[in-house]
Amino acid sequence: MVVTLNIILSIITFVFVLNVVLAAAVVFFERRSPSSTWAWIFVLFFVPVIGFFVYLIFGRNTGRQKAFGPKAEKDRQTLFNYVKNHDELSLEVEKQLFSNDGIKLERTYRHMLDFATLNINSGSWLTYDNKMTRYIDGNDKFEALIEDIKNAEKFIHMEYYIFRPDNLGKRIVYELAKKASQGVEVRLMYDFMGNILNPKQFFKPIREAGGSVVAFTPPFFIRLNYRNHRKIAVIDGKVGYVGGLNIGDEYLGKVKRFGNWRDTHARFEGDIVDQLQIRFMMDWNFCSEDKFCVNDFYYPEKHVKNRLPAQIVCSGPDTQWRNVKNSYFKMINEAEKNIYIETPYFAPDDGILEALKVAALSGIDVRIIIPANPDHFFVYWASMSYLGELLEAGVKCYQYQNGFIHSKTVFVDGIAATIGTANMDIRSFGLNFEVNSFIFDEDTTKFLENDFLNDLNQCDEITYDWYQKRGKLFKFREAVSRLISPML
Repeated sequence: MVVTLNIILSIITFVFVLNVVLAAAVVFFERRSPSSTWAWIFVLFFVPVIGFFVYLIFGRNTGRQKAFGPKAEKDRQTLFNYVKNHDELSLEVEKQLFSNDGIKLERTYRHMLDFATLNINSGSWLTYDNKMTRYIDGNDKFEALIEDIKNAEKFIHMEYYIFRPDNLGKRIVYELAKKASQGVEVRLMYDFMGNILNPKQFFKPIREAGGSVVAFTPPFFIRLNYRNHRKIAVIDGKVGYVGGLNIGDEYLGKVKRFGNWRDTHARFEGDIVDQLQIRFMMDWNFCSEDKFCVNDFYYPEKHVKNRLPAQIVCSGPDTQWRNVKNSYFKMINEAEKNIYIETPYFAPDDGILEALKVAALSGIDVRIIIPANPDHFFVYWASMSYLGELLEAGVKCYQYQNGFIHSKTVFVDGIAATIGTANMDIRSFGLNFEVNSFIFDEDTTKFLENDFLNDLNQCDEITYDWYQKRGKLFKFREAVSRLISPML
């Protein structure tokens, strides 16, 4: 009996010492935010043993540089060579602030200098001759995409976080295989974790027809935590898609669990397509032995003469800076009239949270829409905690009632807009591979803001009085979810 007790005490002591060592590693040896640090310390101390394995899989930052450092360096070199070989895409952004006759542009375009300069080191140069079509319904977006696939003559490049093996997924696989059999270059990349349950033979028709399919697969111990959340499609270098819609029937509103699916996706023509193409190329070369490089075949001359200033901004473990998060921060800080945000997951870091508070306290009209029917309940409760803080500062918060809202958009002052894959949360800011389009045009931004204002008609407002009356169980869920939100 005494021996057994001593063994148990020894095990408890070992676990305690191990947790202390891990906690010390989190605090002193990894560059984390204080909120993330405390979240992991909480897990390590209060969920011993299990917390240790959770930390190994989800918490370690030490493998990030080893896994993605070489990719980041190759990406920077690729971007440098691309810009160097394309003189027409000048990075001298000061020159882009003047029209052809030398007259200073309106306030709308003055903001472009800040954004272009902010992201210039990541290769996100500013483009002007573009045309954009926005989709807020998956049926419309995928009909357009499938039509573009059918019309492809040279190549089709697609990169998606989720590619379901359902009716929509099978339809797109069929169309891609058909084009590959016709000699069109087809390359498809999907995130390993986002599609881990897919049948192994699902993409076989594409491969058998001569196309290429690869999984974005980081090393084992960190693949669960770092996910390729990007959604990109490029056809013939002339058309590019980016936005929130993955591939699957649920994104068409055909899954009962979610009902109507409200999202935002953009179809671009013009110079900005090259930025989507080069991002796809860099991600593909990281995953595949079948490398390809910059040449005129993939970057054809564009014939779009439509002034729509825009740029593509990417961020993730393969970028030096948190580019999308920084751009969100910049938009919020430069707002003078209004800030409209739609996001399915709202768990911002301290910087974004404080910026929104300051904006609201300054009299700026700040409004945020989240789903009323969440797909991840911990994230929902964490979101409510953050929104509660913002309500005190005068931010207007809403829950979308007509199904599920998955749109990742921000609109500021009727002059700047973003449509992309990045949520307003810590995971999108620092862990996921993301891509957003940023548009600087009054007519386009006001058009997109009307979508937001129309969505308000499908929302219930979260009032400060309602929030103050929430129950004890709700408050408990909030508190726990808020504490672990840096890990969600």
